[in-house]
Amino acid sequence: MMYDLTIELQNHSDKCLYEQIYEHIRQEIREGKLLCGERLPSTRSLADYLQVSRSTVDVAYGQLLSEGYIESRPYKGYFVCRMEELFRLETEGSKKKDTQACWDSVKQSDYAAGVESGTVKYDFSPNGIDMSGFPFSVWKKITKNVLSDASTGLYLLGEPQGDYELRLTISRYLHASRGVNCSPEQIIIGAGNDYLLLLLQKLLGPDIRIGMENPTYKRAYRIFRSCGYEIAAVAMDESGMQVKALEQENVTVAYVMPSHQHPTGVVMPIGRRTELLAWADQKKERFLIEDDYDSEFRYRGKPIPSLQSSDSHGKVIYIGTFSKSIAPAIRISYMVLPQILMDRYHRQCYFYSSTVSRIDQRILDEFIRDGYFERHLNKMRKLYRAKHELMLQCLEPFWERFRLSGENAGLHLLLTSTVGITEEELIKKAREHQVKVYGLSDSLIKEFPQNDGTVLVGFGGLTQEQIREGIEQLKKAWL
Repeated sequence: MMYDLTIELQNHSDKCLYEQIYEHIRQEIREGKLLCGERLPSTRSLADYLQVSRSTVDVAYGQLLSEGYIESRPYKGYFVCRMEELFRLETEGSKKKDTQACWDSVKQSDYAAGVESGTVKYDFSPNGIDMSGFPFSVWKKITKNVLSDASTGLYLLGEPQGDYELRLTISRYLHASRGVNCSPEQIIIGAGNDYLLLLLQKLLGPDIRIGMENPTYKRAYRIFRSCGYEIAAVAMDESGMQVKALEQENVTVAYVMPSHQHPTGVVMPIGRRTELLAWADQKKERFLIEDDYDSEFRYRGKPIPSLQSSDSHGKVIYIGTFSKSIAPAIRISYMVLPQILMDRYHRQCYFYSSTVSRIDQRILDEFIRDGYFERHLNKMRKLYRAKHELMLQCLEPFWERFRLSGENAGLHLLLTSTVGITEEELIKKAREHQVKVYGLSDSLIKEFPQNDGTVLVGFGGLTQEQIREGIEQLKKAWL
């Protein structure tokens, strides 16, 4: 790919114009801003762009050629040469300093998990998914059809809430699969849950206090904190968020994951759901945010409808996503608002444009309407169920020293030591055997006394062979 080069030339500089061009390009190559194999503008093109004579550019390119920074290919042009040894010319101290600063930044990010040292062979990430089952050919076919049949209107700015056709499709899907009662007019489509939670802040107002399960989905916690919300950590039991503990906190909104709580895996029974709805009904501005996390993948018991399906007073804000059920890069999530907040949205947020491409919306709409999504879900449920059963089978030798939980749904299990091994020790010993597991403490928003270590062991992103081999390494590490 070739671009024009923006070079700020100084006519009154002590250096000639060709020297300034030469030094600029050389520095761009040394700093990696011009990559190996990248084509440079022709001498005529660059001369016209910089408003200098062609001979000036010829001299600059000639110097770069003689020093080996670029090469000339007959009838093709000038290209940046390979520079394997180039960065050894930098001072060692500067190089180490920059590398360490960059690495420190990486270690602090969420993306560092599993790439810290290159020694992890089996990464039991609870966020991993299996892309081997993704219907690439179907997605390509739909994409091709959408682009081929697209009219001019598809390339214009769409409705702020998302295209009506997709909202209608999602409303029908949610009612059939999760019992959600809503009209397309109550749905807002956004590029990921992050955007929807930020949008929700505009509707709920700046001065509210939110109750969250402890432990909880840490990303949502960080987003709420970035909005300036005060967070109350509400204790949990085997049924989920404790309503009595919630009542002791001065909160107006509670964030819950009743279908499959992350990270504990608790599935909230109908009795606790009724208690939560009763709590929300006590005051006008109380709401429940239902994050329907991992609701598609359930292995034991009958499917439980959403909390929203039992809401008769407009108290539940329902949020879901296609990131795990289809693919993370799809980046299409949805939020169902009760009517009182929908009215507020039309008054306060009507001018926000949709954050999802209309082309992506059309592709997803056809993917769901034509039955491909349902077939894909059935395929992935079968695939994940097989991995889930294999995990339980491979973990049988652990039951004398560990307690299992979170096995009813989702893509990860929890193992808790019953012999006093701490979370830190479990993670360290696993790492020594090239295995990465994840501590429960990473999801805590308030520390609570815990004598035994608990780790999350995900299986979604691993093959069955990797699961077997990884568990064998954990046996060596922990048993």
